[in-house]
Formats: sequence, C-alpha cells, structure tokens
Amino acid sequence: MTKKLFLDVLERAAWTAAQAFLAVYVVTDVSSAKAALVAAAGAVLAVLKGFVAGQVGEKNAALPG
Repeated sequence: MTKKLFLDVLERAAWTAAQAFLAVYVVTDVSSAKAALVAAAGAVLAVLKGFVAGQVGEKNAALPG
C-alpha cells in the first residue's frame, strides 16, 4: 500500500465519521456519545473497506486521476 493510498483511506474514514455523526446527531435526538459511537463504527468500516479495496481489483483504483 502506497503512502498516497493510505492517506486517501484515512481521509475517507474521517469524512465518513463526520457525516455519520452529523446525520445521527441532527436527524435523531440521541446523546452525542451514541452519535459518536455510530460515527466511529462507520469510520472503522470505511478503513476496512479501503484496505480491502486496495488489495482487490485495479491497483490504486480508489485514487483520483
């Protein structure tokens, strides 16, 4: 895995966590701790998906251009 792909996966995970947190926090009326847990779970899944995708199919296909 290249450094560029690694950073791309981490960036995607951070955005996934932010989106999941905001979606749960804004749409429902749960505590921020529960929303943060959902966001963290989404981020973990995004990282796992990124690493698996980096090993399967075209090399570095997740990267733009």
